Amino acid sequence: MTGKTLFITGASSGIGAATARMAVARGWRVGLFARREDRLRDLVRELGADNALALPGDVTQMADQQAALQRMTDAFGPLHAAFANAGRGLDAPGTEWGEVDEWQDMIRINILGLLFTAKAALPFLKETQGHLLLTGSAAGRIHIKGSVYGASKWFVHGYGGNLAEEMREWGGRCTVIAPGMVDTEFFDEAKPKAIRPDEVAGAALYALEAGDHAAVREVFLMPR
Repeated sequence: MTGKTLFITGASSGIGAATARMAVARGWRVGLFARREDRLRDLVRELGADNALALPGDVTQMADQQAALQRMTDAFGPLHAAFANAGRGLDAPGTEWGEVDEWQDMIRINILGLLFTAKAALPFLKETQGHLLLTGSAAGRIHIKGSVYGASKWFVHGYGGNLAEEMREWGGRCTVIAPGMVDTEFFDEAKPKAIRPDEVAGAALYALEAGDHAAVREVFLMPR
């Protein structure tokens, strides 16, 4: 049992919820941040109020994330890790047929929301020489015809490396968790051959629980 604390955005379903379940099973206490308060409260009931805290809010609002982190540390003590996991895709692929409003909404979540998580969490993580996880994607490691979504994940991979160097100066660590297709609500129908959310959660916990002298910069998972 670690007794450590983990803040997770996009925690109401998919990778975020799976990571919360696995972290609690391994002794972590978790702060669950997402817009869907009803789902967060259901997850807290499942995990136990001593282990999990519902933190409803909008990832695109810096003030929401700052307030959530303060609430979490007031309840659970020092922050040891944060997982910038919230993200969304696009209904209209490519550039020519892409919808500008969709691009703006995606960039607010996939890029600005992630930046806000990093900025809000770093002051807390500095106190513990803590760890920041970012959800990247296989789409951020390859070129996909016209993919604006893929470009948003290229940002995550580039920024993750830059942030790892910044955090290294004070003993912190940053890891990009980069899965291929994951069977979550991200897709309209089930993807039985895709990676399961709990498999991505396992990658996140692997990075978080690496030895004191190991910095796992990226975990890249693909369906078999």
